[in-house]
Amino acid sequence: MKTIERHESEVRSYSRAFPTVFASARGSVQVDEGGREYLDFFSGAGALNYGHNPPALKRALMEYLERDGVTHSLDMATGARERFLATFHEVVLAPRGMDHRVQFPGPTGTNAVEAALKLARKVTGRRRVLFFTNGFHGMTLGSLAVTGNAAKRAGAGVSLGDATPLPFDGYLGEEVDTVAVVEAMLDDGSSGVDRPAAAIVETVQAEGGVRPARTEWLRRLAEVLRRREVLLIVDDIQVGCGRTGPFFSFEPAGLEPDIICLSKSLSGYGLPLSVVLLRPDLDVWAPGEHNGTFRGHNPALVTATAALETFWRDDALTRAVGERAERMREGLEAIAEEAGAIEPVWRGRGLIQGLACGVAEAASRISRAAFERGLIVETAGADDEVVKLLPPLTLTSEELERGLELLAESVREVAEGIEDEGVRGAA
Repeated sequence: MKTIERHESEVRSYSRAFPTVFASARGSVQVDEGGREYLDFFSGAGALNYGHNPPALKRALMEYLERDGVTHSLDMATGARERFLATFHEVVLAPRGMDHRVQFPGPTGTNAVEAALKLARKVTGRRRVLFFTNGFHGMTLGSLAVTGNAAKRAGAGVSLGDATPLPFDGYLGEEVDTVAVVEAMLDDGSSGVDRPAAAIVETVQAEGGVRPARTEWLRRLAEVLRRREVLLIVDDIQVGCGRTGPFFSFEPAGLEPDIICLSKSLSGYGLPLSVVLLRPDLDVWAPGEHNGTFRGHNPALVTATAALETFWRDDALTRAVGERAERMREGLEAIAEEAGAIEPVWRGRGLIQGLACGVAEAASRISRAAFERGLIVETAGADDEVVKLLPPLTLTSEELERGLELLAESVREVAEGIEDEGVRGAA
């Protein structure tokens, strides 16, 4: 840690939150240089849905590298690219009746968002994009423009325009129909909202505080946009690839997005890979009009194909996520009932769940207490007020129970500490 503290930029964050040097990892467990094991309910911020070093993916990657498979190729044709595209179509798109084209925009999620926004503007000839309160879509300028968090937006250092925030589901209280608000503003020539090119939405706001949109809200939003010829972009970067159960998080709502952004767990191995899925009629790019040096990184395509073959040929993983999710919900609700001092409220869907704390800094204190016990959990929300759980989708029942036990101990410790502080303050 001393070398990192001395030489690495102050911008680092996770090495501060989890202050140890990790040496190895397998499945749901990371091990530090001292040999201590940590149960990982963070999963690389959702980039490791299948856990660390899944054997089938590691074997495919090692075999590819050992036979001198092409590593870097820009967007030249390779066998790895062909196999991924064929498998993705066969396993993911075709069974869902989707005929979307696949674009490789660059290695990360924000690259996918930037390309999606750029394409929507090119197709429609309009500039404005709608986004939603508490939404998060990346750290480059276009992505920040459609991100709600004030601190992240301020980091841009320049004005962020051509984007309009609108209220997400529940933002104005359960009694307010925010889709009706969106509809009214789109139809009112005096609302100040110019006719947009697109709206970008997460079905579950992850970094924004583990906020799921209701199925009916998503359906109605999609219909409002469709009738006004506004493109629907679904950012499935963190909650796609099975995080909520189905491969795409929008499947239960029956949505047919015009454009879909995928990254994080797409490679299945933590290797950088992102794609934009677009309706064929929207594929109006000229060759090379949007490009980059690392488009469709071949080793990541190899592990992505192996992930599709291993986990998505049937619905076993989706069913397992549903079972684990129900048990996690039960566990978190029980923890919340016993921690009145920090006023936690359960939120979530699938295996992205959390506890929204009503006391300032409680979530950060819980995260630190959990780490001391050997459990890695992060925080989320505008004020880091939510303890956010993102375990591997492949975790065992025993690992889930152990994680809930460690979290319960951590919450109890922090709640008791806050109660003591309140008593001392009152005295």
